[in-house]
Amino acid sequence: MTTSLAAIRRQITACDRCPRLRAHCARVAQEKRAAYRDQPYWGRPVPGFGDRRARVLVLGLAPAAHGANRTGRVFTGDGSADFLMRAMHGAGFANLASSRARGDGLALTDAYIAAVVRCAPPGNRPTPAEIANCRPHLEAELRALADLRVIVALGKVAFDACWRIAAGPARRPRPRFAHGLVIEAAGACSLVASYHPSRHNTNTGRLTPDMLAAVFETARRLVSS
Repeated sequence: MTTSLAAIRRQITACDRCPRLRAHCARVAQEKRAAYRDQPYWGRPVPGFGDRRARVLVLGLAPAAHGANRTGRVFTGDGSADFLMRAMHGAGFANLASSRARGDGLALTDAYIAAVVRCAPPGNRPTPAEIANCRPHLEAELRALADLRVIVALGKVAFDACWRIAAGPARRPRPRFAHGLVIEAAGACSLVASYHPSRHNTNTGRLTPDMLAAVFETARRLVSS
């Protein structure tokens, strides 16, 4: 039986499978960053967000310590979030070109955003065991998103997670991750790979606005074909 997205969100928010991650998120929420010292921090696992009838799933790595771990909404409250939303807005998946806070009016159309790991990990590096612990949440979302046709994987960790879950054992060996890689699948979800819009990638020019815009134009083409 498929669980509703609302129920999945509640399960994610209450998840305590990874003590190291829970302790880290709680510590960050207590100590805070100076710029946000007067703001409450979410400090819990962060559920997915978007259109329940989405045909496109955007999958990132994990909440940022002072981004989604602060705001409680995935890809919200930091530079990576705005970089991503500008590309999604340009392709018609978002009504705003920024993602600043819950309640900012952002709405997604035909898209849903989630992460491989739902708690902010120290150094942005979850362990393989922590990734495995979070896998049932992603699997539940994939089952609940009945109209899904395309997954945009932001970074190699997201790409590998998508491949393990969606591609199945019949399609080994796994392709080598590369920005712009497109794996079209008849009767199943197509997969589009992108560099993650982290500050490291965007500040160094490894990922430019045009490059990410092209990824979402590809996703739009795939769902419209």
